[in-house]
Amino acid sequence: MIGIFRHGKTDWNVIHKIQGRTDVPLNEEGIASAKRAAEEVAMCKFDICYVSPLIRARQTAEIITEGSEIEIRVDKRLSEISFGKYEGSEGVYGIPDHPLHDFFFAPEKYKAVNGAESLEELLERIRDFYEEVLKDCINRKKNVLIVAHGALNAGLITFLLGNDKKDFWSYGQSNCTMFRFYPDDPERTKAENSSTFIKQMTEKDLAASVFKNR
Repeated sequence: MIGIFRHGKTDWNVIHKIQGRTDVPLNEEGIASAKRAAEEVAMCKFDICYVSPLIRARQTAEIITEGSEIEIRVDKRLSEISFGKYEGSEGVYGIPDHPLHDFFFAPEKYKAVNGAESLEELLERIRDFYEEVLKDCINRKKNVLIVAHGALNAGLITFLLGNDKKDFWSYGQSNCTMFRFYPDDPERTKAENSSTFIKQMTEKDLAASVFKNR
């Protein structure tokens, strides 16, 4: 089984500030949520953990594996997508003509500008990670925990399920939730990830959340 875990909450998550590669640590709520998730993670009997180098992911990985013998390996290919000069922006979801708006609501149309990473570039490094690391783990029946970010995880899930770009956010994750991928059991993958652990990302939900927290 491949467990794809999104990091705990940061202060920027609370105010819906675009993070990307900006290295923002967990806040108190994020730390507490990660501690609560540790029991669920322990039950999965993971053999190894791969984590993004960004501090919010590394902190989360250390907390949810604390007390275990799981080896944690940092892999830069698991870094969040870069949003270039738009990192630090607020209210993006509610601005239809913002350069990042399509990324969240029409990813198949997204065009990266001003130093941002394209969706194609993100998916290419995910493919590299799969070919060089994850494929061998799957072949050896290893249980792998991956701790990373909202867009990175969505890209990895898209790649593993063979979904189109338009379905990039089909399994958008809330903070401190885990997507379970069973390489040999697509029905189990579908069944287990239709639970409340996965927050479907819709424009209505995002916009409502943004304006509630402004």
